[in-house]
Parts: sequence; structure tokens; C-alpha cells
Amino acid sequence: MKIFVTGATGFVGSAIVDELRNRGHDIVGLARSESSANALSDAGLNVHRGNIADPESVTSALSQVDAVIHTAFNHDFSRYLENCEADGRLLDALARALEGTDKALIATSVTIVTPSGELSTENDRALDQVPRSASEAFLDYANRGVQTSVVRLPPSVHGAGDTAFVPALIALARKRGVSAYVDDGANRWPAVHRDDAARLFCDAVERPRPAARYHAVAETGLPFREIAEAIGDGLGVPAESVPNDWAEVHFGWLAMFAAIDNPVSNDWTREATGWASREVGLISDMRNAGYFSTPSD
Repeated sequence: MKIFVTGATGFVGSAIVDELRNRGHDIVGLARSESSANALSDAGLNVHRGNIADPESVTSALSQVDAVIHTAFNHDFSRYLENCEADGRLLDALARALEGTDKALIATSVTIVTPSGELSTENDRALDQVPRSASEAFLDYANRGVQTSVVRLPPSVHGAGDTAFVPALIALARKRGVSAYVDDGANRWPAVHRDDAARLFCDAVERPRPAARYHAVAETGLPFREIAEAIGDGLGVPAESVPNDWAEVHFGWLAMFAAIDNPVSNDWTREATGWASREVGLISDMRNAGYFSTPSD
């Protein structure tokens, strides 16, 4: 197949591209900038110039491809609500453009759209009050001739080159001299290696299931205290509790994520696709994938 990938140069998107190529697919990568276009071209990929902030510039590629995997997202958390709404609008435009074609449109969502504090499953619909739920509204186009589905990613998608929440927690612990967790740190984070996640995206696009919600989760829920302790060990700083009412002061924009309790099942995903984790877990990866390197290393 010829597959259009948004976010093709990103942390998860580039792993998806590598896996698709290994499976013999042709790839068209979305490039916003000249540097991204050059990187894709140098890697031997087809390039489509466009910007996720301009849906028409993205949908113009769809007639040339057999399927779409959407991983691009603006991760400026100071504008998180706005960025989630924009992602929803882009997915709606993509789905409308694909209406009646029976082509697959696989998008990225997150596990934290499900209820907190209880084991969530793929049957759980995204909660309307969670901003990222906007990225799942397009699933309704499964009734209009589009093979829509989402792959939900956990708070930690880890591996060499990670720039998301765990590196941010490490940077904060290095700055403050303590690796913190909220209250007793029993709240749980699911996790997955980016290469495992990439394989699930590829499985989903090769064998689409209308309106499916997949959970790219290898570890159902690590107690956050264990993550904080691993950070403390890696930096040589203590791991200590901060009370919930002090979390925002200590963690800043990370406070919501540091306190979230998000255990997630992957039972249906494994049964439906045969997918299973092959890579190392988060704690082991933190020790061996350069998480504690400094820029001068």
C-alpha cells in the first residue's frame, strides 16, 4: 500500500515509517518545513508539503494514497485545549475527504481520555470533558465509508530519543534536586516502547476494523513512585513525596500527569490483532537508553 503518514519525522511517526518500510509499503510523509522535507527525501520517502494547522494542505494528498496514519500533534502544552480542538478539526476534514472510499484512517489518541482510577478497556469511549477526546470524534465516519480507528498511547511512550513526559520529569528532578511523586505515589502510569507502538499502528492500517480503539500499552500501570525512584536512582537524588495540594507548585504543567491514575487493559487489542510487546519495559529502558545523559555527554 501507499500510506500517508503525518508526523513522519517525529518520535513515534519515524518508528512507524521504519516499520512500514520493513513491511514493504510505500510512504508519503507530511512535511511542514524545508528541513523536514529534506529529511524525508534523504530517507528515500515521498514528500507532501503541508501543515496540520491548514487542513486543506493535508487533505490534498489523500487521492494519491491508499491509507492514512495520523501521528502529528502540536505538543505546546500552554495551548493544549486549542491544539486538541485543532486536531479534532483536522481529523474531521481528513475523514470527510475520505468519505465513501473505504480507505483506512488511523489516528493517534491517548489513554488518559478514559476514566481515571479504574482499569480502562478499549470499549470505553473518550470522556467529553477530556480535551484530547476531540481526536476521537472522527470515529463516527466509520458509518460513512471510512475505516476509522484510533491507537491510544500511554503517558510514557519510551525509547532512545524520547522528549516527552519522562524526560521532562528527569529535567525537573535535576533542577530541584529531588525526584517527587504525589502523596504515596500509588497512582499508575501505563507505558509502551515506541517500536511496539509502531507495530500496532501498522497492524491497524493493514487490517482495519471500523471504529476500533486500540490500546498500545505494554505495561498496564506502573506505580508512579517506582518511576520517581528510578529517576532518583539515575540522577543520584532522593525520591520524596509531595502532598497533592503542593503538586502544582512542584510540578508546574506536569502536575496533572504526575498525579493521574490511568491503569489500562490491552486485552482486546491483543486478541484482535495478535499484537504483543517485544521490547524492554520503561524502568529498564530509562537505565539503558540515555535518559540520564546531559547535553555535554
